[in-house]
Amino acid sequence: MERNEIFSRLEEVFRDVLDNDEIVLTDTTTADDIEEWDSLTHIQLIVAIEKTFQVKFTSKEILSWKNVGELADCIQSK
Repeated sequence: MERNEIFSRLEEVFRDVLDNDEIVLTDTTTADDIEEWDSLTHIQLIVAIEKTFQVKFTSKEILSWKNVGELADCIQSK
């Protein structure tokens, strides 16, 4: 899957889970950049992303991500 397709699908998930149609993701986007992204919605995002991309992440992978770019890299590697 191409990186731009991953980002497009990730944006759809983020907009749906966080109920904000104005979210635009970049490689450097973090939870600090999106007001609605807190610890509870983080879990909801992970579950929705796993379902959307039909992948499973380990706790170690999830904890290692510093930004959305690293999340996208992880999806692409699966």
